Amino acid sequence: MAKKEVTVEQKLRALYDLQLIDSRVDEIRNVRGELPLEVEDLEDEVAGLNKRLEKLNSDLETIDESIKTKKNLIEEAKSLIKKYGEQQKNVRNNREYNSLSKEIEFQELEIQLSEKHIKEFKVQIVQKNEIIDQTKERLAERNKHLTHKKGELDAILAETEKEEQALIAKSEDFQNNIEERLVAAYKRIRNNVKNGLAVVPIERGASGGSFFTIPPQVQMEIASRKKIITDEHSGRILVDEALAQEEKEKMETMFSKLS
Repeated sequence: MAKKEVTVEQKLRALYDLQLIDSRVDEIRNVRGELPLEVEDLEDEVAGLNKRLEKLNSDLETIDESIKTKKNLIEEAKSLIKKYGEQQKNVRNNREYNSLSKEIEFQELEIQLSEKHIKEFKVQIVQKNEIIDQTKERLAERNKHLTHKKGELDAILAETEKEEQALIAKSEDFQNNIEERLVAAYKRIRNNVKNGLAVVPIERGASGGSFFTIPPQVQMEIASRKKIITDEHSGRILVDEALAQEEKEKMETMFSKLS
């Protein structure tokens, strides 16, 4: 059986229907606006703050270990000072006594240096605890904001996700019934214009969304639906107003069933 030939008018209707479907998907996504990106940015910020807290707490543990090490050195030094002091009582000459005195002096310096380091470590602990408190405060605020934004996004998704997925499936179905070259042209034009409108009707003698008037002769050709005509200024595919209105009414019925 011979394949039924598709007329230019049928192609124009199919392209305009596809445009109406994709425009409806655009509208749904515009309702979400920047919310998905805001949520993603907040999630990244929260993850960064949590990582910072982990690092700060790890630094505190390292400082605590350093303090313990210095305290152990002090105890060892005190023990050695006591030992050398006892040995001095039993020396046989000045040389041995002086040698032990130097050892005692060295251990006393070790104690002083360790105590100085402990003081410095304690200052670092205070500073890091201040930063930890600030970070926790910021984290709590960001988590609260993230919860709020996620709630907003979830509410919008609950209302629109089902319809969006149904429309995307419809868009794919319509594309399968249109020549590949026309779909490719449609997508190319759609990607090159800001509002995603690749197929537009004539409105008050001009291309939809444009201020450039279309010559009467060209308008007549568009109305005849005998060939696919594009706007010389924007590159958009043009359809006559009557066809556009008919397809809008038809597609509105489909949209109401999907929503």
